[in-house]
Amino acid sequence: MEIILTKLLLAHIIGDFFLQPEKWVKNKEKKTWRSPYLYLHVAVHFTLIMILLQDLALWDIALFIAGTHLLIDLVKIGFQREETRLVWFISDQIAHLAVILFIWYHIWVDVNLFPLSFEIWIVLTGLLFITYPASIFIQKLMEQWSDQIMIDNSESLSGAGRFIGILERLFVFTAVVAGYLQIIGFLLAAKSIFRFGDLTRSKDRKLTEYILVGTLLSFLIAIATGMAVSYFTAF
Repeated sequence: MEIILTKLLLAHIIGDFFLQPEKWVKNKEKKTWRSPYLYLHVAVHFTLIMILLQDLALWDIALFIAGTHLLIDLVKIGFQREETRLVWFISDQIAHLAVILFIWYHIWVDVNLFPLSFEIWIVLTGLLFITYPASIFIQKLMEQWSDQIMIDNSESLSGAGRFIGILERLFVFTAVVAGYLQIIGFLLAAKSIFRFGDLTRSKDRKLTEYILVGTLLSFLIAIATGMAVSYFTAF
């Protein structure tokens, strides 16, 4: 039964984070229920669920999840304001997760048509989560301080910060799952050394705190995900 939950979570992660461009998000926020991308987004979720479950008889489950996804997104974009974006983002994700858990709890047929074990599915889900989705979560959590600091991106590679964050989470995740926790301390120390020069030159306490909070959040998410994967794959 756990493999169904894993596949539903995987479909949500892919549909909400990997296959939803920023253009779609902005259009949904601007046009709300009149946005064609809102319904395309829901159709993507429905398709992903059907592909991963690989059972046409479960179309009603996919339709129910997609339909509730539409309603949850409508509520979010209808009531969300600039100052409450983080609250609605978290509430939106919790609501989607609650629907998935509700559906999983009431499914009695074990669907396992893909020739992959439950352990592989859970590891794959964890790996995908700590990449782009985790970056979005960290960005949302850090938005409240973004306007208080001055960051000059002219001397940085475009998108390098997010890519570095993804790589460090992958290393931490792998270290936790493999049981080599000492690697985490090494990575944290190495990043601190590389960042020390930049922070010393900036002489900006707010920037230092901003980077420290972002780094600790990134490591915390990777460690927590790795521990969750290790726990569920141990059975």
